[in-house]
Amino acid sequence: MPISTFVFDLDGTLSDPIEGIANSINYALAEHGFAQVSIAGLSAYIGPPMDHIFGELTQSRNASLIDACIATYRDRYARIGYAENRRYEGIDDLLVRLRQSGHAMGICTSKRRDFAQKIVSLFEWDEYFTFINGGDVGIEKTRQLADLLAEGRIDNTAIMIGDRAVDIRAAKAKGLRSAAVLWGHGTRQELEEAGPDWLIEAPAELLKLAGQ
Repeated sequence: MPISTFVFDLDGTLSDPIEGIANSINYALAEHGFAQVSIAGLSAYIGPPMDHIFGELTQSRNASLIDACIATYRDRYARIGYAENRRYEGIDDLLVRLRQSGHAMGICTSKRRDFAQKIVSLFEWDEYFTFINGGDVGIEKTRQLADLLAEGRIDNTAIMIGDRAVDIRAAKAKGLRSAAVLWGHGTRQELEEAGPDWLIEAPAELLKLAGQ
């Protein structure tokens, strides 16, 4: 079945946010009296919503504490962290060629939409995406995809592309095909267990799904 729309996760899929996210998480942890974590140790936290991340890192279910950590994180991330980001090699060429092939592209990320927009603009990608769908505390990616389907932004021939199991499971829950990319922050085991339709080793491989 042809693919109508390529729906990309952002963090770990189009760009590597580890430096900015890790620095901003550690800033928030320190501000609220918690030990900082190595950047390598925070790689596994790229992808899930921020309330899940701070709940695990603080080992707390105190909603007020978690909300305060998120607010502190976002303060630094909005000022500095979003720009501590690097695009993955091959992504620029991928976006150019997908657009040339006539395929629509969009972003569905757990990151808040305004932060996602700042990153897209930072890399001068605005012209490629017909929508940027962002999440927030309490909003799961399954719901985000459901909203995109209900709004007619995508149809059931769209494909979800991401680097974490949450991306693949959300696609499956809404009856969409999915491609798991192996250059991000999810392990091969995590992604294989989630059961994507395709495992992708390099950005150029996605062009095959577009018939190139």
